Amino acid sequence: MWAPLSGFWHTADGWVRTHGNYAHHAAALLTGLGLPAGSTPYEVRARLKILTVSDAVSAITASGGLCVPVRQADPSKDDELRRHPIVDVERVGDSAPRPLPHANASHPLDSVRVLDLTRVIAGPVATRTLAFAGADVLRIDPPQRPEFAWQHLDTGHGKRTALLDIAAEAAQFERLLDAADVIVLGYRPDGMSRLGLSPRQLSERHPHLVTAQLTAWPGRHSPRGFDSLVQAESGIAWLESPDGGETPGALPAQGLDHSAGYLLAAGIADALRRRESEGGAWSVRTSLRRIAAELLGMPRARRHGEIGDPPSDPPTQTFEVGGQTITTVVPAVSWPGSPSHFAPPRVWGCDPPSW
Repeated sequence: MWAPLSGFWHTADGWVRTHGNYAHHAAALLTGLGLPAGSTPYEVRARLKILTVSDAVSAITASGGLCVPVRQADPSKDDELRRHPIVDVERVGDSAPRPLPHANASHPLDSVRVLDLTRVIAGPVATRTLAFAGADVLRIDPPQRPEFAWQHLDTGHGKRTALLDIAAEAAQFERLLDAADVIVLGYRPDGMSRLGLSPRQLSERHPHLVTAQLTAWPGRHSPRGFDSLVQAESGIAWLESPDGGETPGALPAQGLDHSAGYLLAAGIADALRRRESEGGAWSVRTSLRRIAAELLGMPRARRHGEIGDPPSDPPTQTFEVGGQTITTVVPAVSWPGSPSHFAPPRVWGCDPPSW
């Protein structure tokens, strides 16, 4: 599934990559380019052809759209990013130690309550992994931002999902937080602070909480972004060029998203263990750009099969969800005694916003 206004575009002096899968992002992109609603990819291409990379990025970003320059890899920048932990786990508040409720070998996070305020792939992969470990995951989405059904069915296993405007229903949301062990956030840091959801703000009100943050780029002012945009900005797109460097390309899957999701879940599990032994509120953070720096520092295959191919026929499992039959790949995560299958996903938004 890929929207017609998402992709690589040639400008007057280079390349940009846009993301317009969600309708509001596509609308903002057209507004930034001065094009009417319903404009075609041909019209977008013609408009971008006469703009510089800098002007295209500035215009689309200023209107609330998503557009980045396609850059070459910068090894010095990646080296600097790799000096920081791939997942940063930090104590941000004080409280008494809390044992994990019903930990056991197959479900070490049994009954741990996780509020999931993430969308798309990386955050939902993290919370899907926590659910696989036994956590009680409640995903909260704003009523005005429907999720793609296929996207939820790929990452919604073992979770309940509810619709709640957390700004308008602040008291109800605070009650959910008070009984939660973990909150996982995909908002930009500035947006989280405005909503009172920064790790420091949350630890002041809920000193037992583990707050996990996932951003596109590191830092307090990370702009909005997606895996495909970070691939373009970090240099991965040119390394994946299908024609030797004439046009940019992409990884065959959203490798930054999936890597970040699994690593963030591991960081959350680490923070919960620390809370159990030391007490305190904890912050867990990573970014797609930090993950990109890690991947860019790893060995790279130059010929098919040089490093080792992934399984060509991975195991799958089939579910009935909302009258549909869906088949998904079995999770690529395990530990001694772990279950072999996910619990099925539920219909998106069908649950009440309560534990």
